[in-house]
Amino acid sequence: MSPTPSVLFVCVHNAGRSQMAAGFLAHLAGDAVEVRSAGTAPADSINPVAVEVMAEIGIDIADRTPKVLAADTVETSTVVITMGCGDTCPYFPGVSYRDWKLDDPAGQDLDAVRAIRDEIEQRVRDLLTELGVG
Repeated sequence: MSPTPSVLFVCVHNAGRSQMAAGFLAHLAGDAVEVRSAGTAPADSINPVAVEVMAEIGIDIADRTPKVLAADTVETSTVVITMGCGDTCPYFPGVSYRDWKLDDPAGQDLDAVRAIRDEIEQRVRDLLTELGVG
């Protein structure tokens, strides 16, 4: 039996995009994937609009807290997905990196954040297919 893959979502503030992606992955994959998220400069709290648009589809991320990105978290991940953190994300050989170009939900209205949410959902579903997790 192969080990459980670990996916780390990284954005600057770990308050919107990465939290929504982690919420989707945990919801869709259950225990089949270890889900992590972090930020290079974490905010004090989750973006309330991100919480609201995820709650609209039955995924609760309200109790999540932004976390600082640690090198060992990157090094021990199977896949690292960056979302606008640029060169501040550490690189380790053997880790698979992806950069998802997504708008930042900070300061956006509900409709804009819904569109970001929907794009994240599709990318997470594609990732699950790629990882062979159904």
